[in-house]
Amino acid sequence: MIRIATLYADLADSMRALRTSHEALDRSRETVLRALDDGQAYYGINTGFGVLANKRIDPARLTELQQNILLSHACGVGDPVPPEITRLMLQLKIHALGIGQSGISRSTFEQLLTLEQHGVTPWVPSRGSVGASGDLAPLAHLCLPLIGRGEVWNETETGKRGAAEAMRLLGIEPVQLKAKDGLALLNGTQLMAAYGAFVLERALVLRKESDILAAMTLEALQGSAAPFDERIHQVRPHPGQLSAAANVRRLLERSEIMDSHRDCGKVQDPYCLRCVPQVHGASHDALAYAAGVVEIELNSVTDNPLVFADGDIISGGNFHGQPLALALDFAAIALAELASISERRTYLLLEGDDGLPRLLMEDTGINSGFMMPQYTAAALVSENKVLCHPASVDSIPTSLGQEDHVSMGSISAIKLLSVLRNVEHVLAVEFLSAAQALDFRAPLKPGHGVLLAHRLLREQISHANHDYEVRNDLEICADILRRGELLRAVEADIGPLA
Repeated sequence: MIRIATLYADLADSMRALRTSHEALDRSRETVLRALDDGQAYYGINTGFGVLANKRIDPARLTELQQNILLSHACGVGDPVPPEITRLMLQLKIHALGIGQSGISRSTFEQLLTLEQHGVTPWVPSRGSVGASGDLAPLAHLCLPLIGRGEVWNETETGKRGAAEAMRLLGIEPVQLKAKDGLALLNGTQLMAAYGAFVLERALVLRKESDILAAMTLEALQGSAAPFDERIHQVRPHPGQLSAAANVRRLLERSEIMDSHRDCGKVQDPYCLRCVPQVHGASHDALAYAAGVVEIELNSVTDNPLVFADGDIISGGNFHGQPLALALDFAAIALAELASISERRTYLLLEGDDGLPRLLMEDTGINSGFMMPQYTAAALVSENKVLCHPASVDSIPTSLGQEDHVSMGSISAIKLLSVLRNVEHVLAVEFLSAAQALDFRAPLKPGHGVLLAHRLLREQISHANHDYEVRNDLEICADILRRGELLRAVEADIGPLA
């Protein structure tokens, strides 16, 4: 079972197991070989593909058929899939085929394992999949190196070179595809699933880091802890809302800043502070849903036709990406909302109320202070609004109408990665700004969890007394969030957040 939370360890275990056992693989292959002798038509095994499904293929040309499907479908365009996601695609394809319901030949499957074992990363154009029949074009490019065609990333992953040359240097001979092999390689949702797993593995950390940043800003602005009272959330018990409120309460424990203004008379904070449990919590729940969908997909067989233990070979539609398309669109919206409310908190930090200097710097006029990072956050939040238009509401028929409803889930997946990167940078702006604001509350200490977050940042970035080139510090903040360093530092002391 591959889980998002333990994605890479689970995949490593899967690869090790598949190198030593091929029992399920061999059983399904025997079923394919028997089918070739019974005289019946089996889609993609002894017929053409898509609209050509009714065209029978001469048995002497079945190898040519399988090679041709790789060549004809390798028509992707655009920027390459990031190499770390391509490696996930390759491992997920191996895992799915290894379940043993695809009928792939042992020689082709072992060639996939060889590529993975030698660290060969195919160069895969990111555009060209409509998300049904799976991710055909990207998977064709992923698998071309098996037959000595296509391109792979070079050793430094800064460019590409021919797969034939790379494999020759490794002593790997091209494989001869057999009946069903090409189709088994190409049908599947591995591009969508790989993007989804990669982003959600990071998003499930980032959602907790968003709670930490919200607590930092709440302390810096001397906001009220009352909206996080557990009684409020027990009467509207959405799981994410409960967890977000609990996280902030934990982070605020032992706060001298909160104690210092407990009787200040302020009635209510703006929504970006007061409604953190409701807004963050909704994103918590949405991301949990999306992660659940992706986990099911990671452990599924999504090619066509499928080969069953009772000897049946059945053509269906498990390659259709609609479950992923909807979930990944939802995940993008959930992530974008974490950035949207974060930018509003950053804006409040700049206003100069309650003892903070305007623009978070004392000598403004000659200095612009932290004015411009908020512009950057606003730009990224606005870009996310465009990216969050759901790709899953669109469909354009393909294969002369044979494939008349498609998911466009690959577009959902690619957009999701862009949204994630934008969100990381928006949260980095809040991280840097909240730390600067907390400096002005000294010698009072914030809650212990917030104190840990502030100390972590100050180990790498100093307080700013005058204008400077902010970009480098923003990148440091983004890296701390991206690597999960902030969450680890806090949880190592106060225990796991919800």
